[in-house]
Amino acid sequence: MLNDQNDKPQRPSVPGGNANRFALVFLLISVALFGFFFFGGESKSKTEIPYSSFVEYLDRGEVDAVKIVNARSIEGTLKGSQGDTGVFSTVIPYDDPALMNDLRRKGVKVSGADESLSPMRMILELLPWFIGFGFIWFMFRQAQGGGNKAFQFGKSRAKRYLDSGRKITFADVAGQEEAKYELQEVVAFLKNPQKFTKMGAKIPKGVLLVGMPGTGKTLLAKAVAGEAGVAYFHMSGSDFVEMFVGVGASRVRDLFEQGRKSAPCIIFIDELDAVGRTRGAGYGGGHDEREQTLNQMLVEMDGFDSKDGVILLAATNRPDVLDPALLRPGRFDRQVVVAMPDIKEREAILRIHAEKVPLAQDVDFQRIARGTPGTSGADIANLVNEAALFAARNDKPAVDTADFEEARDKILMGVARKSMVISEKERRMTAFHEAGHALLHYYLKNADPLHKVTIIPRGRALGLALSLPDEDSYSRTKGWIADRITIMYGGWAAEKLFYAETTTGTKQDIQQASDLARKMVCEWGMAEELGPIAYGQEDEPIFLGKEIARRKDYSEETAERIDSSVKKILSKSIAEAESLLAEHKEQLEKLAEQLILKETLVDEEIRILLGFPSRAPSSGQEPSGA
Repeated sequence: MLNDQNDKPQRPSVPGGNANRFALVFLLISVALFGFFFFGGESKSKTEIPYSSFVEYLDRGEVDAVKIVNARSIEGTLKGSQGDTGVFSTVIPYDDPALMNDLRRKGVKVSGADESLSPMRMILELLPWFIGFGFIWFMFRQAQGGGNKAFQFGKSRAKRYLDSGRKITFADVAGQEEAKYELQEVVAFLKNPQKFTKMGAKIPKGVLLVGMPGTGKTLLAKAVAGEAGVAYFHMSGSDFVEMFVGVGASRVRDLFEQGRKSAPCIIFIDELDAVGRTRGAGYGGGHDEREQTLNQMLVEMDGFDSKDGVILLAATNRPDVLDPALLRPGRFDRQVVVAMPDIKEREAILRIHAEKVPLAQDVDFQRIARGTPGTSGADIANLVNEAALFAARNDKPAVDTADFEEARDKILMGVARKSMVISEKERRMTAFHEAGHALLHYYLKNADPLHKVTIIPRGRALGLALSLPDEDSYSRTKGWIADRITIMYGGWAAEKLFYAETTTGTKQDIQQASDLARKMVCEWGMAEELGPIAYGQEDEPIFLGKEIARRKDYSEETAERIDSSVKKILSKSIAEAESLLAEHKEQLEKLAEQLILKETLVDEEIRILLGFPSRAPSSGQEPSGA
């Protein structure tokens, strides 16, 4: 049964309604009194007369009495007048030294007065005071419970999501089975804490979700709250710190206090690294506002017991910059890795996001998932949305494979700049450049299969050769990296082979190849001359959170050997690219000419054009083009 308060429908109350009515009545009374005193106070009506008429009245001896106001105006009465008749006023237009003598000679009663303030001038002079007192009254009204948050800077800005509406559960999160398994314990504790307490077990106070952007950390936190059926507080790490000193620490206290009052509940702090970075690394020293906020968070996490039913979840993609005190047992006891989805998880994510999209019969989610390696859940959601936009733009009744292809190319390669005007000579050079990249995919055994090659400008590139792996790979071999560097030099070698010179379009290829070769030597230990030794540690200031330099921790002699090894790797790849393209020059020219005609070629079209055997889609092996 409902209690007495809920048995009858109650009229919704307006916050501060009585006080607002009182303020309105007070305002009306004030206006009435003001009008009475300043507009109704004058009992006599004065007739404004010219100064010349006043002089004539004075000469004829008809003036009875005058009052001179500030030596500039005269108010007086005429002899024999009764009531308001004969009352006049005039303004002295010039200095009249004989006026006082004339008044004495005629026996006029003379008096003086200061100029009285007009009602309008009174209003203008009192208006700033009314505004000031009104503002102070308004601020205190709001501080006492008004609708705004004046004087409440230290209050938490956490958004509370209640049980109303559709709950997000683990069924809405595709993949991430390991992460969901770890979080099931949190759900079980929130549902039945006695199950753990009677065994003497303590549930972790804090769970840190670690993963790349877009992998679904926030969605997992909402799913935990939805599965457990408890209140969910969401707040970003940047919401704690403001320009006012001490506000962040105050908000931390208020957030945990809200959590205790709403227990059992989940407190989720997104982007924890915004407030939880290692102390002592900021420019503000020990008095940095961010560090004070972190100190208060550490204290609060020690202060609340897991028996309170408050579980703290946090998400970050930079766990390496967090303060060690946050990660010790008793605070964030457990770290749950939210990894990038593999091919099966990408397919499941595609199906979830495509539920509300009308699909054509030719859409193959497995093929789309294979063609999107290294993408996150957010990227896949964007892919489905872009495909729907392309279909709507072309007035299609459903989203088909071509729309998904166009959306993927836009995300991976950039927007096609079809209106860009390119000269015929530059277009031909771009075709030979991209053909050089593409052809090497068919003669290098460790290279990923070519997906398509295009000379349509996309993003900042004039053309692109895109390869897609048959399956996800989490580590790369030395042979794959070497072949990748060789493919990067394919455009440079093709330009040199046909034009005896190269263009500035090879800049990015050369830079990426050089970076890969240096990592092979300094990070991955793939140089035979130097062996498996790491050279140079990354200098990464925690406050800045990005790599800006590499510390040199080796001698000048070693530096020369590193440079020599890098050059050796690059020279070998350049020689291999030049040799292969020179050996198959006719195929390269044929591919380039076809690119000029069609602008875009896919793998199957290139195989038919050059006579390569078709690739079995399920084998995962790339047949040699030789």
